[in-house]
Amino acid sequence: MVDDENLKAENEPLARLECLGNAKQMVPRMFEMIGHSKFFTDFTRENVETLTSYMKAYRAEPGDLVIREGDVDDFMLFIVEGRVNIVKTDSHGERRPMTIVGPGGTLGEMSMIDGEPRFASCIALEATVFSVFSRDSMVKIILEQPSLGAKILIKLVTLLSQRLRSTSSDLLQHLERSEAV
Repeated sequence: MVDDENLKAENEPLARLECLGNAKQMVPRMFEMIGHSKFFTDFTRENVETLTSYMKAYRAEPGDLVIREGDVDDFMLFIVEGRVNIVKTDSHGERRPMTIVGPGGTLGEMSMIDGEPRFASCIALEATVFSVFSRDSMVKIILEQPSLGAKILIKLVTLLSQRLRSTSSDLLQHLERSEAV
């Protein structure tokens, strides 16, 4: 079901990484994430099997760039093993660490949904295996498996809403500390 051959060709960071083929081979490991991943909560094994048939798997070595800030891409990643450092370039050109994402985590949802340039860069901290889910694959799932497509969209919206709430709370705390000084 995955026919995103142009995905790797269009994205330089992915083109430099080892493609492991269809992500269907990772069903057992992804199914183990249920209960450890906000995204996979409420997914059945059948849901995971169907979803992975629309994805490709990749391996990144420590220091490999997985997503580059400013690139325009339309895919997201599911981290299966390893850890990825998310860094943002500040106004002085310095890379600032934002967070680290490990197994069960997702990266790149915003750009997959809105098509805007990547907000931050993602760099493998250790050997990392991840699956790639593109916007084209999302559209195919919605058309071919509407109930699963709806479940995925609800998960994405919920995940992004939770992140926005957390960021808003962090911003408010920062503003309050700034006013106290």
